[in-house]
Amino acid sequence: MQSSSKLIENQRNYFFTGETKDISFRIKQLKLLKKVIKKNEKQIIDALRNDLNKSEFEAYMTEIGYLYNEINDVLKNIKDWAKPKKVRTPKTHIGSDSYIYPEPYGVVLIIAPWNYPFQLALAPLIGAMATGNCAIIKPSELTPETSAIVAEIIKETYSENYITVVEGAVETSEALLKERFDYIFFTGSVAVGKIVMEAASKYLTPITLELGGKSPTIVHDDAKLEIAAKRIVWGKFINAGQTCVAPDYLLVQKNVKEKLVVQLKKAIKEFYGENVISNSNYPMIVNQRHLDRLIAYLDNGDIVYGGQSEREKRFLEPTLIENVSLDSPIMTDEIFGPILPILEYGSLDEVIEIVRERQNPLALYLFTENVATEKRILNDLSFGGGCINDTIYHLGTPHLPFGGVGESGMGAYHGKFSFDTFSHQKGVLKQTSKFDIPLRYHTTKGALTMIKRVFK
Repeated sequence: MQSSSKLIENQRNYFFTGETKDISFRIKQLKLLKKVIKKNEKQIIDALRNDLNKSEFEAYMTEIGYLYNEINDVLKNIKDWAKPKKVRTPKTHIGSDSYIYPEPYGVVLIIAPWNYPFQLALAPLIGAMATGNCAIIKPSELTPETSAIVAEIIKETYSENYITVVEGAVETSEALLKERFDYIFFTGSVAVGKIVMEAASKYLTPITLELGGKSPTIVHDDAKLEIAAKRIVWGKFINAGQTCVAPDYLLVQKNVKEKLVVQLKKAIKEFYGENVISNSNYPMIVNQRHLDRLIAYLDNGDIVYGGQSEREKRFLEPTLIENVSLDSPIMTDEIFGPILPILEYGSLDEVIEIVRERQNPLALYLFTENVATEKRILNDLSFGGGCINDTIYHLGTPHLPFGGVGESGMGAYHGKFSFDTFSHQKGVLKQTSKFDIPLRYHTTKGALTMIKRVFK
């Protein structure tokens, strides 16, 4: 493997040849990506099983199938997205036409996390390729088998002057961040996001930060509790809670709290069985350090369901916990695991106060049948994105932007939003040379009077 500096230099030189900007080239490379993923589906699923114990169903739904959906959407729309767009020109610019040209940045760095290690390495890549960039991918070292399969399929398919993978630990990321890229796309924690942003500031490199935070789930007393419980349990405990947009804590109106808890327990048993540790398809915690961190949260309240753990198996049972203090670690840290704190509220004013006390969440979920309640929450709370009467499902559509706000991130992607993220919108005005309007020149008699009339 070449040094980081040499890789970037070679990719930038290749980018300057202009080949990656050709639409037919981009389409061909995206089709190749889909083809190589299909060819290696079994190996990808095996790697995800070994790293995180993801079932074939979960691996396909949340990692592989999602990428097919993204590629298909890009292939369907790329010719339209890539075309220069003619836009309106004001009367003050008579004789000229205005255009917006989407152009790639050049060499892109994509730093991927460990929780969805295949999907979150390649989903940003799809956007980078669609706009004509070259890319270097840094997968997470915490999921080594998935990192290896990402490296293998990229090496098998593309020249490293176009797209390549650099594996390694923290030192590798640090070395890459010292280099000059044309764009950086990072998915991970808030703490590391700040380091990435600081590194990017050295060269004023544009960045997208997909971070996290404490995503609330609100259940109002008019919600359909059985459906709400199933969708909350599904969204919370998929990937053993290791999802950046998982419901982090539950706010439920006090008069329906006990009924909801009954339904949550029922849904957990339905999905994972009475004895979850014997469920071979329940995902593992990524490593023992993270497991120890999660187990420490169990002392922050009263466990009403679950709580069983086994360190050697990196196992933590789906857990419901009550009577937590708002200033306890479980309510100040992002949990990122299968523990759901349950708090009760009386009025929406209490909900809004609790959510506003924390940084803007990456996601928010509301269960209600009342339009006024829906409008109140949407108008009064800032968050990256979310669902009404569901959890997580907003990630699955390429027609919605996915991204955070404030400490939960900056920038957005998915579908057309990925194309926009990885392209600079270059504005160009084409002026006529058939005539010239003297009014623009200060030497023209009466020019100031006329200018004041035009711009009044």
